[in-house]
Amino acid sequence: MNIAPNSYSGTRKRLMAAVASLAVVGAVGAGMLATGTAPVLADAVRVEAPQVPSFADVVEHVSPAVVSVKVKAKVQPTADDGSDDQDGFDNLPDNPQLRRFFKEFRGFGDQGGQQFGMRPFGHRNHGNGGPRPVAQGSGFFISEDGYLVTNNHVVSEGSDFTVVTNNGKELDAKLIGTDPRTDLAVLKVDGGGKFTYVDFADDSKIRIGDWVVAVGNPFGLGGTVTAGIVSARGRDIGAGPYDDFIQIDASVNRGNSGGPTFNLNGQVIGINTAIFSPSGGSVGIAFDIPASTAKQVVEDLMKNGSVQRGWLGVEIQPVTSDIAESLGLKSDKGALVSSAQDAGPGKKAGIVAGDVITQVDGKDVASPKELARVIGAYQPGKSVDVTVWRNGKNETVKVDLGTLPSSDKQASNDDNNKQSAPAAKADTLSDLGLTVTKSENGKGLVVTDVDPESDAADRGIQPGDVITSINSNEVNTTDDVSKAMTDAAKAGRKAVLMQITRDDSNRFVALPVGKG
Repeated sequence: MNIAPNSYSGTRKRLMAAVASLAVVGAVGAGMLATGTAPVLADAVRVEAPQVPSFADVVEHVSPAVVSVKVKAKVQPTADDGSDDQDGFDNLPDNPQLRRFFKEFRGFGDQGGQQFGMRPFGHRNHGNGGPRPVAQGSGFFISEDGYLVTNNHVVSEGSDFTVVTNNGKELDAKLIGTDPRTDLAVLKVDGGGKFTYVDFADDSKIRIGDWVVAVGNPFGLGGTVTAGIVSARGRDIGAGPYDDFIQIDASVNRGNSGGPTFNLNGQVIGINTAIFSPSGGSVGIAFDIPASTAKQVVEDLMKNGSVQRGWLGVEIQPVTSDIAESLGLKSDKGALVSSAQDAGPGKKAGIVAGDVITQVDGKDVASPKELARVIGAYQPGKSVDVTVWRNGKNETVKVDLGTLPSSDKQASNDDNNKQSAPAAKADTLSDLGLTVTKSENGKGLVVTDVDPESDAADRGIQPGDVITSINSNEVNTTDDVSKAMTDAAKAGRKAVLMQITRDDSNRFVALPVGKG
């Protein structure tokens, strides 16, 4: 409706009259409202809750440094044998524990599954042998010029590598080096400009209960962020000699492997490498390689393409409370030498079976795994002082470390090397629950029978084992055993340390004195 300027006054009077009429009608209809009043409406519910810290700022800054890693391998076509290897486990030895480890901890290549365009590892096809997807995981840049870190188990089967940035850009990468012992690998992207990168934190300062943020590529979904806390430190999951994992409860799944876990300062405290999951999905138990371990390994890989570790050349086992008692040690700390390898640095320096390594360069050694980590941290050729407990006192020997072999030496299983029990008269060591006989070469006593109710049976001694020494004293007869037991009792010890040889490998067993 158009209102002319000269009719404005009349129109205004008519509108005001209409409003007044409506007000009167409303008041009469309600019957209870006073003239000139209106109903009051309640405000929407609002709670003044404490403000919870947000992870958004951390995620915004670190996400550009995190990538997805796609791995392809050149696989020659094979004939179809009719099997359907959906899990790829026919590539593993027929060992249920090994298969369970890869399925539950490693995710076996962290494949995303067919629904995300990735074939399960080992799935047969009839292609032309060209590169095909075998695995996918996560990674993160550690330098502006394109070096990035991921897991060895993500890239180990690959020949072609592609990284996908958080904005979807795909870049080719080359493998710089891997370290299977710590499950770490370094890739390098050439081109693509300068990259946003992150740095490693000082993980010695993290505390159980600290907030953490994990960023990665679960199930091939791309940049995914989850949060949680540090649940535990120093976890040993049986993956290798350098187990020292940080446990977190942030949701980590297959595909997160190689991805970083950040503190609230945007620094990497650890690298996702394994999960524990009976179902295959996250149950809130994930394990990270500590930043301190990763930093040292990554620097070596970038510089040399491999990691050179110091090597002592001894086989070691834990010191139990019984073993400590038998040796007169005040605590069960240290690493017991079960054998010194021929031509190894330890044997050349005078370390012998039965020694307990308690310190390296003045630093206490709490366990065999700690000794492996300490020695492995030194460069080959480094001269170190090794303190051993021997014959009831500490001795120090100087060792020039060698280079850790690329693969662990396996004990020979040649039947010709095994000690067989000769057809000789057996003697009974009733106090120990053992029946023994002299060995063919006259060195040691061969166990022919073990009382199933004895301490010897409880500690794993079996027929065929050869007893070579007790408390570092050679035993070739039952009289030697009896003398060693008597000497231990006179010295006030409650146990003796028995050296056992089985399949060309040595170990020590502590047996109580005077108990059968």
